[in-house]
Amino acid sequence: QLQASGGGLVQAGGSLRISCAASTRRFSNNAMGWFRQAPGKEREFVATISWNGGITDYVDSVKGRFTISRDNVRNTLYLQMNSLKPEDTADYYCAASRVAYATRLQYQYPYWGQGTLVTVSS
Repeated sequence: QLQASGGGLVQAGGSLRISCAASTRRFSNNAMGWFRQAPGKEREFVATISWNGGITDYVDSVKGRFTISRDNVRNTLYLQMNSLKPEDTADYYCAASRVAYATRLQYQYPYWGQGTLVTVSS
């Protein structure tokens, strides 16, 4: 139901925008989130946005560099990533929550897309 895209290879300091389109149902009343999983590590929270985009929250390591946004008309979620670092290299997953408020808690996300790989070279 969720399709992530836009990953790729970028040099450190560069920018990338990844997207997540919902195909078979609308999530305009649900909070959405981005998570990532680096090789050999557990999946971690990156960013979340409330149902109407009014509230956002980020993991400390990306604050000031990443921006999460959503377009409820297009049923699409975005993550703009600037000033990328090699430690940002990971598979990035989008997810839709069962609640309307922004949340970091993975168990509150029953809907997941496949990952899109972001590789940042030094």
